[in-house]
Amino acid sequence: MGEKTKVTGPASYFPSIEKKYGQPIEHWLKLLSGLKDMKHMEMVDWLKTKQGMGHGHANALVGYLRAKSKV
Repeated sequence: MGEKTKVTGPASYFPSIEKKYGQPIEHWLKLLSGLKDMKHMEMVDWLKTKQGMGHGHANALVGYLRAKSKV
């Protein structure tokens, strides 16, 4: 039998982000990729104010993107 790997870190928020906001994670990452000149918390604040996202979800997306792209 195969073992199911438990997702940890920012990606662990992805299923609830998709369910709550009705968009795939790629949608959010694409939006954020256009804001790479912003600092981490500026990106988080943008998601919160412009997209209505909660702090934890916004922070998880930004953290994931920045770690992935080493921004």
